[in-house]
Amino acid sequence: MFSTGFTAVYSVCSDAAGVAGNLFAFVLFVSPIPTFRRILRNQSTEQFSGLPYIYALLNCLICLWYGMPLVSPGVILVATVNSIGAVFQLVYVSIFIAYAEKAKKLKMSGLLIAVFALFSIIVFVSIKLFDSDDRRAFVGYLSVASLISMFASPLFVIKLVVKSRSVEYMPFYLSLSTFLMSLSFLVYGMFKDDPFIFVPNGIGTLLGIVQLMLYAHYSSKSGENSREPLLDSYA
Repeated sequence: MFSTGFTAVYSVCSDAAGVAGNLFAFVLFVSPIPTFRRILRNQSTEQFSGLPYIYALLNCLICLWYGMPLVSPGVILVATVNSIGAVFQLVYVSIFIAYAEKAKKLKMSGLLIAVFALFSIIVFVSIKLFDSDDRRAFVGYLSVASLISMFASPLFVIKLVVKSRSVEYMPFYLSLSTFLMSLSFLVYGMFKDDPFIFVPNGIGTLLGIVQLMLYAHYSSKSGENSREPLLDSYA
């Protein structure tokens, strides 16, 4: 009976960490909305780049596939968060394409097609060429590589903060949400004993701590009324 009770508590704690990760991730997914309100208002993408949303879409699709029961049974909360993320990124990319100049429009459209083609190849190969255990490893390594590549943006922001000695382009609540999301999925991955989840999110947690420490150090030196941050530099 004690074992059954412990298992139930363990399962509840695991699910709670996953749900928390989903909630904090949602904050990140909606954070570019001010940027796209500006695009819609001005009917122009101006100097904004659509590449972060293309990369984020590919990352969400790969991680979504990893979280599916056919690949990794028992980590469905990874699939839910990335399915929501994929929808948001697709909407952002679609808006960008709609209001971009012709050259950017063609480039982004080609990249969008390439993302779905690459994802289709990954799904096909993982199903046709691998059994269940090898499939999980194949998609897992791809998801880890994809997540780690996404850390290039936080590293860029950290470098920018140190160089400028200003937190203007590192909004506090965005950094806090990134840290809490990574921490939640780090805990979720540890509960699930899944290194493909806890390793990249462990790295994300460390980078989140660094960002919060930098914010604490430089925020007093930043102006009270800084310009509207370019949120697409983080994504």
